[in-house]
Amino acid sequence: MAAQVAGLQIVDRCRCGDDFCATFYTQPKPSGSYGPHHRNVPLTPQKGWLILDVVDDQIMCVEVLYRDEIKSVLEAAVP
Repeated sequence: MAAQVAGLQIVDRCRCGDDFCATFYTQPKPSGSYGPHHRNVPLTPQKGWLILDVVDDQIMCVEVLYRDEIKSVLEAAVP
């Protein structure tokens, strides 16, 4: 999965409205669940939470929580 990181593109951001959420999608958001091949890969950042949503070893979504500085940049880039 590490090899994917340099090529990831943001296709949308989470629009849940939570003030702590800076989650973004690297593939189109599914209309339902990701299905049976979905797994979460929690990472250990020094600040906040960072969780990858992965389907068949492809990064679909990057959950970024409690990182206000990322949230402001993300909202400016993807209104």
